[in-house]
Amino acid sequence: MTLTILFVIVTFGSVAVSVYLVIKNYRAKGVLEKKEQDVSRRMYELAILKELGDRIGYSLDIQQIIDIITSSLRQFIEYSAVSYMLFEPDKVIFKVHLERSVHRRFVNDIRDRMLSSLGALLDREFDKKDVKEVLSGAILIEELDEPVRSFFNIPLVIDEKVVGVLTVADTKNGLYKEEEMTILYKIIQQASKAVTSLQGVVKTEQKKLNSMVESMADGVVMTDNDYRVVVANPAVKSMLGLEKKSEPTVFDFIDNLGGKFDIRGKLEESIKLGKILDTPEALIGERFFQIVVSPVRSTTTMSSGEILGGVVIFHDITHEKELEELRKDFTSMMVHELRSPLDGISKMADLIIRKKSVIKAKQITDEYLPIIYKNSSDMLRLVSNLLDAAKAESGKYQISREPAIDIRKIVDERLKFYTPSAKEAHVKISALAAKDVPNAISLDPNAVTEVFNNFISNSLKFSRDNGEIAVQLFLHKATGDIINEAKTAGVKWFVKEDDNVLLNLPTSVIAVVTDFGLGISRDNIPLLFNKFKQFKTAALAANKKGTGLGLVITKGIIEAHGGVVGVASEEGTGSTFYFSLPIEIKS
Repeated sequence: MTLTILFVIVTFGSVAVSVYLVIKNYRAKGVLEKKEQDVSRRMYELAILKELGDRIGYSLDIQQIIDIITSSLRQFIEYSAVSYMLFEPDKVIFKVHLERSVHRRFVNDIRDRMLSSLGALLDREFDKKDVKEVLSGAILIEELDEPVRSFFNIPLVIDEKVVGVLTVADTKNGLYKEEEMTILYKIIQQASKAVTSLQGVVKTEQKKLNSMVESMADGVVMTDNDYRVVVANPAVKSMLGLEKKSEPTVFDFIDNLGGKFDIRGKLEESIKLGKILDTPEALIGERFFQIVVSPVRSTTTMSSGEILGGVVIFHDITHEKELEELRKDFTSMMVHELRSPLDGISKMADLIIRKKSVIKAKQITDEYLPIIYKNSSDMLRLVSNLLDAAKAESGKYQISREPAIDIRKIVDERLKFYTPSAKEAHVKISALAAKDVPNAISLDPNAVTEVFNNFISNSLKFSRDNGEIAVQLFLHKATGDIINEAKTAGVKWFVKEDDNVLLNLPTSVIAVVTDFGLGISRDNIPLLFNKFKQFKTAALAANKKGTGLGLVITKGIIEAHGGVVGVASEEGTGSTFYFSLPIEIKS
């Protein structure tokens, strides 16, 4: 009995030990298998990260990076299809690799789920027509109508911005465990960090580039090969009305160009052909632009010559075109001014040659020679004015100062000279000089006389019948208020307190010529004192013509004296032309 009990105990004990050993071995095998799986996954993770490092180098091409990851997934995870969806400005790229053949509805289901996920991540809606689909791997077979049963998404985030989603899907149920998703997520995350870090370097370099082009007067737009704007300087934003856009896209430029210039098309042509496109001038808004489109090539040793994107340069040629038109008009006017006296000289000479036998000597000296002399003098004066104007504009006008000139006498002489013309034009001309104007100042009397001639003759030209012209002098002290000084001296003028020309003047004699005639419009005032710019007024319409050189010469004379020249006017009321002559008052 005792032996029997002992046998049973030993037998059960052996069984228990055997069961224990089996269980222990099973557990050890499970742990070992798990360790092997962990090692395998870790090796895959390291392998794929190494492959990414080896193959992409310094690439910022997200699509290339995701292609590398998806092409290696079959080494560690089972799937029917692996796909990714990337958001770009003008489309959504949907690339699917089929490991096994599936039905078309399987692919469409993946696409719709991914679009929904991408829309939720970006908080926007996507249309299926915006999706550009690329299929690779196995073929679609209509008979294999199995739905998506296992599916998971991983967001693709670069520099804290969602750029797309990666998806793994299969026809089997419950296929994907947390471990697989975690490893894939870690790989995606590390690749994203690498790209984000590289983008940080690129952004730093981009800031340097932006700093260089910010001060450029020309508008500059640079894009990468996917037409993403990487540089848009303030000039181009101002030209195209994009000042409020901190980071404008190529679509903003397309919208604001309004069909006047195909910026996307020209960039694509330049990048694909690898050549500079010099486009015809374009009228955008109210301004003319010469636009140059060029590919941007790499200069680094490893990728020298590789096209990295494109640049568009907008050169505003509005001023040049206006100036060219003005030059043409000015040349035409000069030709006309010279043609009349030349024609008179030619006709007189021809008449004398043809009829010398019948023309008396007294007739030649009394009639013909004065006409020839007057016409040749007019031409000489015009040529002299052109030369003086050129000197004035270049700042090389030469004056001959005399140390003690009484400017009052110059005004009196000019008044006597113009009084007959004023009477003939039914215009009253008067002079006024404040008591504190010095009797002797340093100036070039001939040059200042010419300034008064220009101002007074212009005033006569644009005065109405029974009008009035006032030639006035007063003293301005450096510490004084010029408006109050003029008022105290009894000066009649149209100058306002905000006239910037008269701000911060040194002690000076101010000469003022005011008429109460047609006046000048606000738009035309800036066009004065420029030999290529003449304005049209009612006076010009009334055949009161001129070359417009007098004011240019006047400006050169006064600036050579160290003074300033200006004009103030009220259209329909009258105009004031004035200049200053700096002086030193001895105490």
